[in-house]
Amino acid sequence: MEEIPAEFWQAVEQFNQRQFYACHDTLEAIWMEAPQPDKRFYQGILQVAVGLYHFGNLNWRGAVISMGEGLGRLQHYLPDYAEIDVESFVDETSQLLKVLQAEGADKVADLLQQITQTDETRDRRLLFPVLKRLA
Repeated sequence: MEEIPAEFWQAVEQFNQRQFYACHDTLEAIWMEAPQPDKRFYQGILQVAVGLYHFGNLNWRGAVISMGEGLGRLQHYLPDYAEIDVESFVDETSQLLKVLQAEGADKVADLLQQITQTDETRDRRLLFPVLKRLA
């Protein structure tokens, strides 16, 4: 791993604040210049962010495809990479993707509403994934 650019931590913060479009823009700039194997890592997170952006816009197909592609890329970086707990991130994203796939396009608005509800009423299967820094 090359030195982690400061912009990466900005992208992590944007992702965790659910600013998925901004995260995409930040990561895209890093991804385009990065050497392998870092390039694939950044692209994987970028694609998950794009998938979550699509989910927020009720684009079920875009969400499922982008999250699936991002997860595929991130499998090569388990359990951790670039000071990120990739395993937890992949697990959380996979769980959300499975629910989206099982419920289908007709339920995407209901799922989004459930995932953004308060903790008391939220379906525990539905959580936005979080990029966690290793302790």
